[in-house]
Amino acid sequence: MFFTRTHSYKFSIPKEDLKNRLIGNHVKIHNLDFEVFEEGQKLRIIPHAEQVEAIKTLPITDVDMNEEGNKTKVTITSKMREFDAGGPMLIMVFCSFMFVAAMVLYILAVEPVVMYILLGMSLFIFTVFCIRLQMGYFDYVRKVREYVKNKAEGVTPKASTMNVPILPA
Repeated sequence: MFFTRTHSYKFSIPKEDLKNRLIGNHVKIHNLDFEVFEEGQKLRIIPHAEQVEAIKTLPITDVDMNEEGNKTKVTITSKMREFDAGGPMLIMVFCSFMFVAAMVLYILAVEPVVMYILLGMSLFIFTVFCIRLQMGYFDYVRKVREYVKNKAEGVTPKASTMNVPILPA
């Protein structure tokens, strides 16, 4: 839905070679371990968050690969874990209701101070929410995508770009 991101790439590497480069590997992002495994025709990159005590919103990433001639089309789809989606959705609904209430008060021309407070609170909460998502969830999505892209291109990512070194299988 709102938190799903899909990116497509074409690489000049055979599908099986790319699978072999990815399957069974672990990558650490922000001190959190992500594992790559095969599920049916696609690969899945899931976080191991069993030991994490802090509340984190984490992505589950599907990597779908199709051969098109001598190239491999890779589609990377990241979506929020289902049990993580409740909080962000609740915040979005809450901000939407506050925004709608402010617009209704504006249309009815009732007490502009209340309308401005509701509108300001709604925009402030939504802005803080978006910034936190960019620093957390979407940062994980970007770094997982970068990891797959680097593996497909045969580039070993620097430890500084992933925040910690990549672990061997």
